[in-house]
Amino acid sequence: MDRSKYFYRVLIFTKEGETVSVLDRFKENKKVPLEPWLGVVVSLADGQHTLGELVEYLSGSYMGPPPADLEETIESVVKRLVESEVIKLNDEAVTLPYYLSIPEEEQDVEEARKQMVKDGYILQ
Repeated sequence: MDRSKYFYRVLIFTKEGETVSVLDRFKENKKVPLEPWLGVVVSLADGQHTLGELVEYLSGSYMGPPPADLEETIESVVKRLVESEVIKLNDEAVTLPYYLSIPEEEQDVEEARKQMVKDGYILQ
């Protein structure tokens, strides 16, 4: 895994308690709950941090040394999210549009919808 790549989400996400879900953009109101590890990575996929920074951040979140297989776990999670087109990787930092930058429940619904239509993310 090239840790110099920036990672960013391409689906709208929600946070309900500890559960992170993504919204299927082709089926209105269809929430897909994510496994905990997938949810952590999606919620951190702001386009402003590299995979190396992700590994460093998650490694530092443990009291004491991180699990020996943490890096393999993160690589596997990132690979699954890329393959399922929930996140993408880029050589440079990416500025997310409003509707992808914060959880759905924190968005102004009308503003988000207007920008999604403008960007071609959804149809009118």
